[in-house]
Amino acid sequence: MKLSRFLQKPSASCDKDATGFTLIELLVVISIMAILAALVLPVLASARERARAIICLNNTRQLCLAWQIYASDNSERLPYNLGMTGSSFRTDLNWVNNVMTWDLSSDNTNPATLTDASLGSFVSGNTSVYRCPSDQALSSVQRAAGWTARIRSYSMNAMVGDAGNFTAKGYNINNPGYMQFFKITQIQQPSDIFVFLDEHPDSIDDGYFLNRDDADEWQHLPASYHNGATAFSFADGHSSLHHWQEPSTIYPPLPNAANLPIAIPSSPATATADFDWLTDHMSVDKN
Repeated sequence: MKLSRFLQKPSASCDKDATGFTLIELLVVISIMAILAALVLPVLASARERARAIICLNNTRQLCLAWQIYASDNSERLPYNLGMTGSSFRTDLNWVNNVMTWDLSSDNTNPATLTDASLGSFVSGNTSVYRCPSDQALSSVQRAAGWTARIRSYSMNAMVGDAGNFTAKGYNINNPGYMQFFKITQIQQPSDIFVFLDEHPDSIDDGYFLNRDDADEWQHLPASYHNGATAFSFADGHSSLHHWQEPSTIYPPLPNAANLPIAIPSSPATATADFDWLTDHMSVDKN
């Protein structure tokens, strides 16, 4: 047998079969992958945010349960809900004992300001229930210090609980025409009155969420972490998301993004819908 028979060149058909992808074919495949990624990634991001919203709702539900148990153990008296911003008066008798800021104050990271406060033992010292997982708002100073998050995202409706000097006369001087609920038994329609909400990180400061019904401006602003919605828990124990209608209610969760107080537009007629909904669910007319 001649050696030349084993050294013959491959046939033309073999060369054709061994040919790889052309540049055009590669570009088509890459384009298809890019289109699929553009379609899938928003769906994944939305699913992740829905999961975070569920955790947030559970957090507000757990805080509300602790609030109810506290009242049951204290002759129906509700926890203290004190405005502490700009005040040297601080106490663990309050439901929380910190004031959130954009600087490096220890209030932003010290878990004792939660666990040692009046609701701490009623959530078994679980500090995670005080923070919404979508709340990752930090200032540049805090990020530079290596922080990953502040410890609290929730505030309490200013019209529930003893607010100290603000309610010393039996009503809240900020909303004198409305009922201040000192006892849980005073809330006649508990499914309509909210207790906790996740508050915009630019206004959260202390745990006292206040808006004056007669002011026509947002003094404190709800957060909008969940695709333009806020998590609320109500006095009957249920929690739900409320979606805001007006762009003037929704601000990005960034330092100094809200520039409070925010005047509520007088027109169109629907411009006050969000503010009206919130004030309608904070209390009832005293008369």
